[in-house]
Amino acid sequence: MFLVGLTGGIATGKSTVAAIFREHGIPVIDADQIARKVVEPGKPAWHKIKKEFGPEVFLDTDELDRTKLGDLIFNDVNKRKKLNAITHPDIYREIYWQTLKYFLQGHQFVVMDLPLLFETGHMLNYLYKIIVVTCEEDLQLQRLMERTGFTEAKAKLRVAAQMSLEKKAEMANFVIENSGSDRDTREQTIRVINVLKASKRHWKLRFIVGFCCTVLIAGVYWIKNKNFRPLPVTA
Repeated sequence: MFLVGLTGGIATGKSTVAAIFREHGIPVIDADQIARKVVEPGKPAWHKIKKEFGPEVFLDTDELDRTKLGDLIFNDVNKRKKLNAITHPDIYREIYWQTLKYFLQGHQFVVMDLPLLFETGHMLNYLYKIIVVTCEEDLQLQRLMERTGFTEAKAKLRVAAQMSLEKKAEMANFVIENSGSDRDTREQTIRVINVLKASKRHWKLRFIVGFCCTVLIAGVYWIKNKNFRPLPVTA
């Protein structure tokens, strides 16, 4: 099994592309979804955030107020680092477990939806291919404002805080331009899926893993038999 990264900018349409992968039976690990899961009420990260940032970043339901917390850390690098130190270990632990689960299920490859893939750089060394979803800047702002209720000024600040789409596209293996129709985006995504399905890389990785497991089992068997000494037979 090999890993494919899916990223882009805020409100460029990663979720739309991810849904098309799922429709074709390809597992997608959604980092944003996991990030929401690890801060659910009562979870260890939830308690740590409450201790670090106070009750004002929580709703009356005890759920994390993501908008308020986002505003708090947006212009404060130190607070953002503190939040990442709290949540990232749990997020990546869940990503690794999900990856292992899909590997054991025999999937050819897994798509990892990682919005800040290039900004954090954590998973870059593990990915075989990278897909970047882009769109026109005006359309990106419009989508972001409609989705969040941000003013245009606030939306522009959020977009500017991320690495530019042009730079991300330069580092991608595949670029899906999501400014057109749903049909156009779907056709681009299916072309990428077909290229990835044609890859034989997963067989190489499975051979390596299988060989290592065989060596490990053989080693354990050898040690077990070496240490086993039959009792002497007496007349």
